[in-house]
Amino acid sequence: MGKIEGGCLCGAITYSSEAEPILTGICHCTDCRKQSGTAFSINLGVPKDELVITGTPKTFDTMGTDRGAPAHRSFCGDCGSPIISVLGDAPDIAFIKAGTLTDPSWVEPELELWEESRLPWVDRVESDERGYFPRGLNTD
Repeated sequence: MGKIEGGCLCGAITYSSEAEPILTGICHCTDCRKQSGTAFSINLGVPKDELVITGTPKTFDTMGTDRGAPAHRSFCGDCGSPIISVLGDAPDIAFIKAGTLTDPSWVEPELELWEESRLPWVDRVESDERGYFPRGLNTD
């Protein structure tokens, strides 16, 4: 895999990283659904210190019901595109919203989180390789 590149809808925010993703996953939590405006969010985690962001995103913090730590959700203040989320209890990982990638065709989720919040009409893709978690990952 090569360089990760992407940005917001209007082009005011762009990002790039040479790092390989730590993980790729589908999140079904209520906050990710609300931020993405759809049934789930597809994210890829990269080391935060290896992600270069151009432009100044706005950040909105949400508080997870399980974690007791905020999720810092960064987005374009002009067009509203969600860009990354950084969890307060995993501050070294930036979770890029896969829909903002210049080329998202290579992304294949390895795990699904917050399955207990999955909407009833969203089919579960059965895969022996994919991990399924009723709630979030333990970051301890």
